[in-house]
Amino acid sequence: MATTQVTIDPEILKASQHSERSPDPCIVVIFGASGDLTKRKLLPALYHLQQAGNLPEKFAVLGVARRPLEQTFAADMKEGIESGGGVDAADPKLDEFVSRIGYHQMNFDDDGAYEGLKSALVALDGKYGTGGNRLFYLATAPEYFSDIIKFLGEHGMAQPPEAASAGAHAPWVRVIIEKPFGHDLDSARALNDEVNKVFREDQIFRIDHYLGKETVQNILVFRFANGIFENVWNRNYIDHIEITAAESIGIEGRGPFYEKAGALRDVVQNHVMELLSFVAMEPPISFDAAAVRAEKIKVFRAIKPIHFADTVRGQYGPGTIEGKPVVGYREEDRVHPRSQTETYAALRVEIENWRWAGVPIYLRAGKRLAKRVTEITIQFKQPPLLLFKDQARGGAEIQSNIISMRIQPDEGIALQFEAKVPGPTMHISPVTMDFCYSTAFGVSSANGYERLLLDAMLDDGTLFAHRDGVEATWALMTPVLEYWAKNPVKDFPNYAAGTWGPAAADALMEIDGRKWRKL
Repeated sequence: MATTQVTIDPEILKASQHSERSPDPCIVVIFGASGDLTKRKLLPALYHLQQAGNLPEKFAVLGVARRPLEQTFAADMKEGIESGGGVDAADPKLDEFVSRIGYHQMNFDDDGAYEGLKSALVALDGKYGTGGNRLFYLATAPEYFSDIIKFLGEHGMAQPPEAASAGAHAPWVRVIIEKPFGHDLDSARALNDEVNKVFREDQIFRIDHYLGKETVQNILVFRFANGIFENVWNRNYIDHIEITAAESIGIEGRGPFYEKAGALRDVVQNHVMELLSFVAMEPPISFDAAAVRAEKIKVFRAIKPIHFADTVRGQYGPGTIEGKPVVGYREEDRVHPRSQTETYAALRVEIENWRWAGVPIYLRAGKRLAKRVTEITIQFKQPPLLLFKDQARGGAEIQSNIISMRIQPDEGIALQFEAKVPGPTMHISPVTMDFCYSTAFGVSSANGYERLLLDAMLDDGTLFAHRDGVEATWALMTPVLEYWAKNPVKDFPNYAAGTWGPAAADALMEIDGRKWRKL
């Protein structure tokens, strides 16, 4: 395998870690702060921003949750920053950062408790000079979103006060909302309406952590900053596209959540569709939020209604992962013994526009698959005249050119093409040029939330979902979910843990004369 050699100016790499803009002083208020997300992802991400000099000097974090954790919260978050963020306990900046982490106990559905929260935030403004700027982060279970939004509005915390003096910048208030954003089209519309009654759309940041990954953002750079790819990025040259989001883990004790979600809601409607939009969108006129969102929404709205025959669902049974036996989904904790929840979903979709008409796009996502990998595969058409059809090694067919974008793990981009095998005869074999992020830029401890948190503080919504995009993807998935609900599967479980999913998913591509790429 041929490997790219990438040389990066150390000064350029160092400069790239620091934002050209500095956020305003602010308080990050995390609802649901006792959960894993805060400890393993959000606090480590905030500290990475601090290390890079991207946080304002006047800054504080307030965790909000129901349990009485006032005495242990900051120390627990420090441990999470060290273990989850790869931070040395002796880092001289760590203790000062942890001193700015506070905790407030309250029930999210308790109307009267919000006045106490309001007072706590005013006190922090006075202590740290944060000027009334607030970034609320909803990291709670989805059933609390509506209550939190409503009470923030009713208690005057959703809209900023006027500037304290002439010429001063008015304070700002923004809210980050975690997925899942609704569970079907009607619920997503209802939640959007509830949120928009309290917050303006430009205050709302619907987060998908996939978009914080460097490899996802690099799709746009790869396409639009390189003259050799965009010219062939269309139906004239591309045979088909595959997007895989595979996990080897099971549901990790989240039975009640996953029973309501399933693979289509949990991964395909958001993560996979976001990846598809980046691959398929037209070049935006700029990289500001409105321009990028407009092109993404055009992609979603150009997707033809998904025919039920072009869908496959699966559920894992007992099997083996990394040499260890694991139970099937129906034997997981707090899962119904006859559950109809899918742990695997595959779809065939088509985008009906001038660039992509006639190009099939295959999407798949699942739990307990053979390995953890998220990858986009662009397979090009065969040359129209196979001059070398008899020269392929071992008598095999000449292989199509393939561009594969590895989102995780082993992040990078590979290009497969045909080359002559050294020797006196004309034999041809596929070879791969491979670009690996860690080799080129070094191993990073960043988890993807750094960019998204910073963008929210900077009021940049480019990498966040707009309500129109959320509703457009739910409009595609809801008919599939409704059909599945009315037509239960008789052969669940239909794939063993540790495999690549049900046989029907292979048949989905074989009907078209294609096969899933081996990952």
